[in-house]
Amino acid sequence: MNHVINLQQKLALFDDHWSPKIVAQLNDYHVKVVKVEGEFVWHKHDETDELFMVLDGELTIELADRDAVVMQAGEVFVVPKGVQHRPIAHTECHILLLEPAGLINTGDAGGALTASNDDWI
Repeated sequence: MNHVINLQQKLALFDDHWSPKIVAQLNDYHVKVVKVEGEFVWHKHDETDELFMVLDGELTIELADRDAVVMQAGEVFVVPKGVQHRPIAHTECHILLLEPAGLINTGDAGGALTASNDDWI
């Protein structure tokens, strides 16, 4: 990668929710953008932490073992590996994710919201 990536331009390329798109690779990690709205599934990732950064809107991350985290644009939160969590956005929210390449978005839960983990834009 040898060029600047404009996240707003990348987000303008799609409308679907809960379907992360890869915009860059950093070593063995993918940098992804995703539009979310509504409730996601409760899930966990046993082998890795997961970084969320809100680009626009408000995101709540419910956590099984502690109080929910409410995030605004410009804020970052890391869900520790093995922690059950569920993202919720009452209105559309744009997020940047940093995750190991190949990570399945629904973790151990699977189901209808499972997205392709190799969708580059």
